[in-house]
Amino acid sequence: MNKTIRHASVFALLLVLALLVRATWVQFHDSKALADDKLNRRNAIEQYAYPLGDIIVGGDAVTGSKRTAGGDLAYQRTYKNGPLYAGVTGYSSQVYGATQLEGIYKDLLDGTDNRLKNPLDTLTDKRADPGDVLTTIDPGVQKAAYKALGDKKGAAVAVDPKTGKILGMVSTPSYDPSKISGSTDGDAWKALTTDEDKPMVNRALRQPLPPGSTFKLVVAAAALEDGLYGSVDEKTASPNPYTLPGTRTVLKNESASAPCENATIRTALQYSCNNVFAKMAVDLGQDKVKAQAEKFGFNADHLDVPVRASESGYPSDMDKAQTALTGIGQFDVTATPLQMAMVSAAISNGGELAAPHMVSKVTDSDGNVLQEYGDGDAQRVMGSATAEGLRSAMETVVEKGTGTNARIPGASVGGKTGTAQHGENNSKTPYAWFTSYAKGGDGKKVAVAVIVESSDAARSEVSGNGLAAPVASAMMRAALR
Repeated sequence: MNKTIRHASVFALLLVLALLVRATWVQFHDSKALADDKLNRRNAIEQYAYPLGDIIVGGDAVTGSKRTAGGDLAYQRTYKNGPLYAGVTGYSSQVYGATQLEGIYKDLLDGTDNRLKNPLDTLTDKRADPGDVLTTIDPGVQKAAYKALGDKKGAAVAVDPKTGKILGMVSTPSYDPSKISGSTDGDAWKALTTDEDKPMVNRALRQPLPPGSTFKLVVAAAALEDGLYGSVDEKTASPNPYTLPGTRTVLKNESASAPCENATIRTALQYSCNNVFAKMAVDLGQDKVKAQAEKFGFNADHLDVPVRASESGYPSDMDKAQTALTGIGQFDVTATPLQMAMVSAAISNGGELAAPHMVSKVTDSDGNVLQEYGDGDAQRVMGSATAEGLRSAMETVVEKGTGTNARIPGASVGGKTGTAQHGENNSKTPYAWFTSYAKGGDGKKVAVAVIVESSDAARSEVSGNGLAAPVASAMMRAALR
């Protein structure tokens, strides 16, 4: 064999070896990544080859599956009362993937979760029957929230203060996940994703906005915990009008006739006195207010319920004027409705905050529990005396203050209204907030937070009491039943 042929043979052998090495690498190292690639249609074919498991609310499935007319995707996801529960379930689409509970528990719902397989299934690699996801949602509370929000753009959350169970979670405008679950729903998908009202955004969890005067509860808790004031009935050092430190800007109150000068915390919450809480935040200093806010859950790296909630934020590195504005829930303070429900829940629960969650357990097809999620671990975020004082003051708000629309006969109700600026120089319609709790005669409790981003109400009629409190009242009534 001459030298040229020998070199060519060696080169060809090296190419064959390289091909074998590459094929082995792809088969054993890259196979999982290729199999899991979202563009691999075999995944969708496998996922929708059989009916999916269900998401359960109040003992009944709010999801289902139906046989498709043709094609290689045998089954399609269906939803019962889809718009009502979209904020809980999310969607499962043959084309666009899955979100929220549908996405988090995809493997369980399509039968590929290893926990569903018996030993024989493991040996034969047979797909197991799918499992179910049982939620903590109370259908009565959910329906009350959805009906009360109606055509308003907003969101509402209800939480059991003792356990952390999320009893209701609604975001409006909503959408029907059934309309985007198939393989030919491109027009519906485009309409939803280009809608300026963003119906697919879960406003209860994923859209933090300025909380306005509802944040005054956090500032009051900080002042009582710090000892700046000994009780909610001690007079504060609060001039009215109050000029923001280092500026000529005078901070006004909603009502010029309200008794806000040197008002007690109770009176300041009752009339929502801006001068009191702005001055209080400055007197405490940003670090103490921030520390108290973080105990409630602000600035947390993540909050999974199990759907991940967006971070509610309290800023740092402010001057005194900016710190004053945070005292009334403005400047760069942001919160989700879930976060403000957590504030009221902790106050209702004697100063302990139970971790919120909306899944109680997951089961196999026979109902055997694969994983159970117990009541949320409770952390003390304020002393019991502070919580008791704030409850008393919040009840004054509802009895004879700015939150009278939340009253419920036969129940103890406490709340706090909020109206937050929206747009540059407050040029857009303000956000209307209400956060509250209620305790029934049998001791049953619920905490609620509501935001109304926009409605058909005139700008002069936008208020937490006028728009958000009636929604909270409807939810609390349903929960206490």
